[in-house]
Amino acid sequence: MTDSVPDTRPARSPRGFSWRRWRNRKIASPAFQSWASRFPLTRGHARREGERLFDLVSGFVYSQVLYAVVELDLLEVMRDAPQTVAALANRCRIPPDRMEALCQAAAALGLFERVGGGYQLASMGAALLGVPGVIGMIRHHDVFYRDMEDPIAVLRGEKETELARFWPYVFGAGAAENPEVAERYSKLMADSQTLVAEETLRTISFDGISHLLDVGGGTGAFLAAVGRACPSLKMTLFDLPAVVPAAEARFREAGMAGRVSVTGGSFRDDPLPEGADAISLIRVCYDHADETVRALMAKIFATLPPGGRLIVSEPMSGGVTPDRAGDAYFAFYCMAMQTGKARSQARIAELMKEAGFQGIETPRTRRAFVTSVVTGRKPGAT
Repeated sequence: MTDSVPDTRPARSPRGFSWRRWRNRKIASPAFQSWASRFPLTRGHARREGERLFDLVSGFVYSQVLYAVVELDLLEVMRDAPQTVAALANRCRIPPDRMEALCQAAAALGLFERVGGGYQLASMGAALLGVPGVIGMIRHHDVFYRDMEDPIAVLRGEKETELARFWPYVFGAGAAENPEVAERYSKLMADSQTLVAEETLRTISFDGISHLLDVGGGTGAFLAAVGRACPSLKMTLFDLPAVVPAAEARFREAGMAGRVSVTGGSFRDDPLPEGADAISLIRVCYDHADETVRALMAKIFATLPPGGRLIVSEPMSGGVTPDRAGDAYFAFYCMAMQTGKARSQARIAELMKEAGFQGIETPRTRRAFVTSVVTGRKPGAT
């Protein structure tokens, strides 16, 4: 399948009566909205729709309330016992009336709950502490928020985004200039890779694989998790030379140095290490354009033996069934990065087929907002 020129013609409208046209014109009428909010059979639905609509309108404020709670370290402070507004205000150097407003907002969003005369962490707030990488992700959002200040410019490609410079800075020259920032975001990447590994291991079996090559594996968080789950598995990590020392240190600390080889190189320019009967791409494809992914999959196909497996695991769009995580969050994140895009399982399967893979499977993960998975095999003996 080759990239085609976009079809700019308007979508075809069905002839005759269109219930969607009738529905939309009716719902868009202020008189109908007023009536629906009063009529016993429709007022419950009208209220729920109105609440969902208002959540969309005010969502950016909700996100900033979450950011404030995280940045002020209130999650840890309020985990074990309720805290008074006065104590929190004094700790955070925020006027009491404004701290009260923050606590009330966090309680309305389900992060806090009122306990006696104070506030304590609610179950959803506690869940933030139990998911590795989420707090780091929220703190990192200050960069993404600034890019999304003008979404029209992002959509038109008219804006020089911060995210386009951010990751090359953190893992490039910026790592030497600001090692604390590099360490902070290396941990974010490692924590989130661990979540992806957990979901991938729940979704597919690694039985029958003797040697796994992880291309673009960063500092090795994914391979370390797979290695713990599959003690007899031999592993190789391939990524840019800058991440090799950190990856080797991770495997030494995990007691896996004898099972893992780490090779530095670029999958664009260098040959892939040979000898593996399975190759994984973990959060790699969505960082790159179609032509780069095509070339990489072709290189993987040539490297694998007959019967070898390709495993792709990353956040994906919903395709014909749009979902919030893939089609809103990750789609715009990739757009702001200006390097790749969130693809559906079906699109990744197409790219695999172009490279020659067969037996392609698109299993459903339990937490698609963490990752989705596509696998394929090179034809031949297993």
